Amino acid sequence: MSYLSLSNTSLVAIAISFMVICITIVLLRILTQIRAKQALREELAQHDNFAMGISFASEILVIITTIAYLFDEISLSTAQANPTRVFILLILLFVFIKAGHLIHRKWILHRFNEEAAILKRNVCAALVDSGMLIANCIISLGLYNWCQAQGFNSLLIVAVSFLVLQSLFAIDSKIREYRFAKANQGASLQSNFNLENTSIGIRYAGKSIGLAFAVYAGLASASYLSGKMVENLFTLIIHCGVMWLLLYVLSNIIKYIALPNIDTSTEVDHQDNIGIACIEFAVFGAIGYLLISMFSI
Repeated sequence: MSYLSLSNTSLVAIAISFMVICITIVLLRILTQIRAKQALREELAQHDNFAMGISFASEILVIITTIAYLFDEISLSTAQANPTRVFILLILLFVFIKAGHLIHRKWILHRFNEEAAILKRNVCAALVDSGMLIANCIISLGLYNWCQAQGFNSLLIVAVSFLVLQSLFAIDSKIREYRFAKANQGASLQSNFNLENTSIGIRYAGKSIGLAFAVYAGLASASYLSGKMVENLFTLIIHCGVMWLLLYVLSNIIKYIALPNIDTSTEVDHQDNIGIACIEFAVFGAIGYLLISMFSI
């Protein structure tokens, strides 16, 4: 009777994926040091830059998650037969993730310099930035799962779909900014990120990740039609739009039940109530995952 179910193939797959992860993290560390213009060890250990630590941790998480997801979807025999295809797929996934991250920095939150704020130890900025980085990782993996990598002919459809989803995130962010301004006498949410209100960063990151889960659920429930741009975009907008609405409706119901008679906006915006912000993070993340479980069968 065998108590160990790991095969030699599994061990080889683990070894290869771990080597790829290590190489990628080394490259990430070098790039991070170049951006910080000093040794990462000094920034994290000597200067105790918590914001940089959060940002670097999220990047490591995204790298490992992406590689693990890809190696789980592609069998070892397929990877050995066509390693170039696997390498290109991995590069494309990272390109989409980074492109979404830049769109978030340069377009969605164009009035807030997240990178400079992180170097100034702004934890709120790190949480906002990390939340959107993780969200873009989830979106990119959702797109890969949606089209099932049916060939590079589908790349154009996936790229346009990716831009449509970025527009959805931009609309969601603008609605959040509008609601923040309405509740705070016209104050700017992006300007408040500079005030280092940690709870605002936690709430923003939670809603971003929750929305990414909802989008993943929408992609998982939508059918991919090879070579049909208009039909795919229409299906994607309908499915992801419904999941977006469900996310907010269900999350608000849970918040009302869990936090009765508590003005969460006041607690987070003015009191920097990290506990309330963490509850909002948990609710949006959990409801987003619930949508994946219910609609990706």
